[in-house]
Amino acid sequence: MFLSSAPRRILAYSEPVDMRKSFNGLVAVVQSVLEEDPLSGCLFVFFNRRGNYMKLVTWDRTGYCLFAKRLERGRFRLPSGDSKQEISERAFRLILDGIVLGRRRQMR
Repeated sequence: MFLSSAPRRILAYSEPVDMRKSFNGLVAVVQSVLEEDPLSGCLFVFFNRRGNYMKLVTWDRTGYCLFAKRLERGRFRLPSGDSKQEISERAFRLILDGIVLGRRRQMR
């Protein structure tokens, strides 16, 4: 992973976020909407309305890190559920690759 050490938790916010937000705007969402401590070392994941753009923000002991990824085709999709979801590192890697998580269809 692009982080030097694995984050404690990965929290994804599934509601669309204005991707013009940078460090301060996303940290404000973490504090006010997610009600989490942005200095906790967690990785916070945000998506745009179309679902093709993702931003990640985390604290790494010396400052905030901001990462972004845009898919050329497809969309980032979270399993259905709450607007704030804790996801595993494995699930996060699949989401980064644009792989849809969820229930498998049964073959007949």
